Amino acid sequence: MARELERAGIPTAYFTAIPTIPLGLGTPRIVRGAAITHLLGDPGRSPEQERALRRRLVELGLQVVQTAVSEPRLFGLEELR
Repeated sequence: MARELERAGIPTAYFTAIPTIPLGLGTPRIVRGAAITHLLGDPGRSPEQERALRRRLVELGLQVVQTAVSEPRLFGLEELR
């Protein structure tokens, strides 16, 4: 679905903990999530730490949709500006 949205001119950010699948499918922008069981969070952290992690993931997603790509690309939190 991400590729079809991209063809329509709508940039997407696909969050996953298993990036090999969307990379193989040609998904343009892939964001590595925290874990398979908790993609966008970590219940083992304190509420403040988990909120900060979620915020960083959302901020990364917003940056990713603003990034031009010509082929599938994997993004991670280490790329957050």
